[in-house]
Amino acid sequence: MSLSHDQLATLVPESLLSGQLIDRSGMAHLIAEFGREGMTQVAIEEWMAASPVYTGRMREALGIDGDGVEDMFKCLQLDIGAPPQFMDFRYRIVDKYHGSFVLDSCGALLDVEPMGVEYVTAMCHDIEDPTFDATAIATNRRARIRPVHRPPRMPADRTPHCEWTVTIEPDREELPLPKVTEPMLQMQAATIALSPIDPAGVDGLSDYRGPLVEDLAFGEFSTSALVRIAEETALQHQLLALGFLASVCRRADPETADNILDKQFIGIAGITAERLKASLFDGRADAETLANVLNVHPVFGPTQYTGVVAEAVGGEVRVRIPRGSAAVDDGAWMRLLVEGRLGALQAAARAVDETWVVGASESDDDAVVVTIARGEAQRESGEVAIVRFSAGSSFTFDDRGPSKALPLTVL
Repeated sequence: MSLSHDQLATLVPESLLSGQLIDRSGMAHLIAEFGREGMTQVAIEEWMAASPVYTGRMREALGIDGDGVEDMFKCLQLDIGAPPQFMDFRYRIVDKYHGSFVLDSCGALLDVEPMGVEYVTAMCHDIEDPTFDATAIATNRRARIRPVHRPPRMPADRTPHCEWTVTIEPDREELPLPKVTEPMLQMQAATIALSPIDPAGVDGLSDYRGPLVEDLAFGEFSTSALVRIAEETALQHQLLALGFLASVCRRADPETADNILDKQFIGIAGITAERLKASLFDGRADAETLANVLNVHPVFGPTQYTGVVAEAVGGEVRVRIPRGSAAVDDGAWMRLLVEGRLGALQAAARAVDETWVVGASESDDDAVVVTIARGEAQRESGEVAIVRFSAGSSFTFDDRGPSKALPLTVL
């Protein structure tokens, strides 16, 4: 389907938030299998594997071609690890190579604090230190992101939740590409061609070459730019899943790894479908709406990578999943679907209406075609219920008005 400009401007932040919630979907199952320390290591490796790749792609797509802190901050505003408002980054630029940011409020922290100090330390120290640097090197390998203060919060209600400095020094040693990133660069997800942005688009910005703004107003981008941003954001989901699977496979046999990956897939598919139904389609639940939700859902896209297409046929929905897509070849979520593990499709369908039921599937050498029809009301899966514990599952975005350029702050 073709979304309107306004729908695309709504889809992008929803997709960014969905990407952040992938970890809320996956981490509980890692803790059950590997404990807190094992979960921490998987989180480090999945984000270090994926973020340099997808950050480089977004830089190229939107003409973010500089090597300074302003360019790095632009990339963070378009990163599933830092969804707008839920992770409320406030940036400050001192000069081209020096700046800082605070999180006025961190939704991920508020999710984790009830779990105790050890889990907060794992997220805000053990995971953030290496993964922030992995993100930074996509802009400049001499960049370093270092804490001024961070949780555990002292006092317990301290705000902003954390503060970090960003420095780039010309005589500093370059950080190497993380070893876990190298296999990701061989994946088709790293190089797949997505929809080109029309530089002559008349309904908004076609790139992000101008000044850094405090809050991106996504509606100020052109329709073609929003299409590309949405596709890149969906691809960020896929890259993160690939990094997740690779890390789990280092610690578990293939069957166990696939079981954990499938649980992650089911949880995020259900929560995101629920949010998309509400934000884009006025809460409707008919066959056309279900097909539309599946077609714009980031875990089933982008289409150039996955080939997944849903179509309303009469009162049912048929979902075609090609066997020969780049996504199946890369081996993560779409591979599970063509192997007959359809729990994620069921979770997404049930999120649109509890009476949508995944039924018969037809399979040939080219594709698996799944029919979703009305049936007996389905209970919410445990995998989706786990993600619902995150405040992100019910988070509401505010309209913060037009973009405002961020001024230079001289200290």
